[in-house]
Amino acid sequence: SMTAGCSFTRIHTPRWVHSEVPVSTNSHRHTVFFQDDVDLEALVNDMASLSSYESIYATCGTQHSDSTPLLHRTDGSGLHGNRVAPLPQAPSNRVTDPRSPTQKLRRSQPMHIQAVRRLQEEELQVRPASLPAIPNPFPELCSPSGSPVLSPGSLPQPSDQLTIIKVFSEDGVGKVVEVPADMTARDVCQFLVYKNHCLDDNCWSLVEHHSLLGLERCLEDHELVVPVQACMSPESKFLFRKNYAKYEFFRNPLNFFPEQMVAWCQETNGSIPQSRLLQNFLNSSSCPEIQGFLYMKETGRKSWKKLYMFLRRSGLYYSTKGMSKEPRHLQLLSDLEESNVFTVTTGRKMHNAPTDYQFCIKPSKGRTEQKELKMLCAEDEQSRTCWMTAFRLLKFGILLYQNYKSPHQRKTAISNFTTPVRSVSENSLVAMDFSGRTGRVIDSPVEAQSAAMEEGHTWRKRSQRMNVLGSPSPLHPSPLSSVIHRTQLWFHGRIMREESHRMIMQQGQVDGLFLLRDSQSNPKAFVLTLCHHQKIKHFQILPFEEDSQVFFSLDDGFTKFTDLIHLVEFYQLNRGILPCKLKHPCTMVAF
Repeated sequence: SMTAGCSFTRIHTPRWVHSEVPVSTNSHRHTVFFQDDVDLEALVNDMASLSSYESIYATCGTQHSDSTPLLHRTDGSGLHGNRVAPLPQAPSNRVTDPRSPTQKLRRSQPMHIQAVRRLQEEELQVRPASLPAIPNPFPELCSPSGSPVLSPGSLPQPSDQLTIIKVFSEDGVGKVVEVPADMTARDVCQFLVYKNHCLDDNCWSLVEHHSLLGLERCLEDHELVVPVQACMSPESKFLFRKNYAKYEFFRNPLNFFPEQMVAWCQETNGSIPQSRLLQNFLNSSSCPEIQGFLYMKETGRKSWKKLYMFLRRSGLYYSTKGMSKEPRHLQLLSDLEESNVFTVTTGRKMHNAPTDYQFCIKPSKGRTEQKELKMLCAEDEQSRTCWMTAFRLLKFGILLYQNYKSPHQRKTAISNFTTPVRSVSENSLVAMDFSGRTGRVIDSPVEAQSAAMEEGHTWRKRSQRMNVLGSPSPLHPSPLSSVIHRTQLWFHGRIMREESHRMIMQQGQVDGLFLLRDSQSNPKAFVLTLCHHQKIKHFQILPFEEDSQVFFSLDDGFTKFTDLIHLVEFYQLNRGILPCKLKHPCTMVAF
C-alpha cells in the first residue's frame, strides 16, 4: 500500500525522459513517460486512492496481485521522509517467452500531469545554488572582478520592460511610442523628429500638459520620461512642440535677469558681466538670489496676497515682514528639489489672478491635487520669465549647460539613424548672385535689394506665361503665386489674433519668432506676427496692383514682393521697418 502523507523532493527530468519503474513483482517492466515538471505528490495521492493497479491497466486485460511502491520511506518516521527511492537499473536483455500472457499488454500512453507553479518557483530559487561552478572562458567579458567562475550575476539578464507612452501633436493627433526605463526626453524628441521628417534644430521639446489643472511645462532634455508619466493623472498627456526659449538665456542672459531682481548685481552696482552672471548660477558653491514682489494665491480662497519673495538654492521663501531678509522673518514656500515650475494656460479669469503673468509650483512626487499647488503671479512677462528661468537654473545647475552644449549626445541605443542638422540662424542666410560662371555673395544691401527685385520681375514673367496657358484671365494673379505661401510652415491661414498670441507664447517669446496669417479685417491682406523683447507685435501686409500684377508690401509699397515667400526671405536678411529680423518660424507639427 502507498503512504500519501509524505513530502517529496522535486526531480527535474528532461522532456519525455524514458525511465523504467518497477510496477510489479514479475520480471516484466512497463514503460512510464514523465513529462517535464511532474507533480510527484499529486501522482502518489492519485495512486494511493486506487484499490489496486488493475484499474490503471484495465484496458490491457491484465491483473496484478502485488505491486511495488514507487517511493519508500527512508527515515523511519513514514511521514517526513523527503528522499526519492533511486530508480532501478536498466533491465537485462533476456528473451521473454512468446507464450507469456504479458505479450497481450499494450504500451501505456504518456500521461500529461499539469505542473505546479509553486514547484516551479522553488526550482528557480534552488537551481542556481545547486548548479556546479562553470569555468568562465572569458572572465574579462562576463565577470567585473575578473573571476574565472561564472556567477549568476554575470549571466546575461533579460532586457528591461518597455513602457508605452502617447505623444500628441498640436493638431490633436497622438502617436504611441514604446520607451525603455532609461529613455530621456531628448531621446523621445529625436525619435519623433526622425519619424516625422522634421528639421532637427535642437529646439524640439516634450511638454507635460495637465488639462484639468491648466498647467504645462517643458521637460528638461536629461529627464527620464517613464518616472514623469508615472506621476501624471489619466487626463494628462505629452505634447511635442517647438520651444525656442529653452536655452535662450545662455545666449542673452542679461535679457532674462534684470539687475534689480538679482541680489548680488545690486551689491556690485550692476558691474558683473553676463559670463559671470551665468557662472554664479551654475556654480554650486555660489549663492545667487532672485528677489522681488509676487502675488500668491491664498490656499482655499480666491484672493491673492502681494509678498516679497526670495529664490535661493535651498528653496523659495517669502518675508512675513515687508522686505526683511532676516531668517526669523522668512517662511519656506517650496523646496526646489521636490517641485517643478509650470506655466498656467487657463488665463486669469479661472483663478481671479491680478495679472496675466501666472505661473505655478507643483510637487514632483505623486499625483497632485488643486490644493497642493502654489499659484503665483508676476507684474510683467520679464519678471515671470526671470523667476521661472532662475528656478530651473538653481534646481538643475550644470545639467542645463551640458544639455545646451552637447545637443546630439544620446544615452540610449536608439540612435541607429542620423538626422541632418542644419542651421537656421541669420548667419546662414545670405544673398547670392549666380549670373556668372561662379556664384558670389552680395555684401551690399542696396545690391541685394535690386537683385531681389530683379528676381521678382523674372518670377512675374514666368507667372504671366502660366496665366496665358492655364489661368482664366490674365488680369488676375497667378494661381501659384497666390497660394504658394500656404505650403510654408510659417503660414497658419485664418487664425484669430488671440490664437497667434498663444502660439508665440507656447514656442518661446524670443526675438525674431514670427508667423503669417490671413487678415481678419481685410480679406486681401495678410498679417505678420512678430515677437521682440518678449512683446508680440502685428504688421499688416497689403496688396498693391501694378501693371495688372499684384505685389505685397510691409512699408506702403516702398518695397514690393511678388509673393509672401520673397517677402519673408528678404526680411530674414534685412530688418527694414521691423524691430528685428525674422529668425524663427512658428511651426505646427502634424503626426
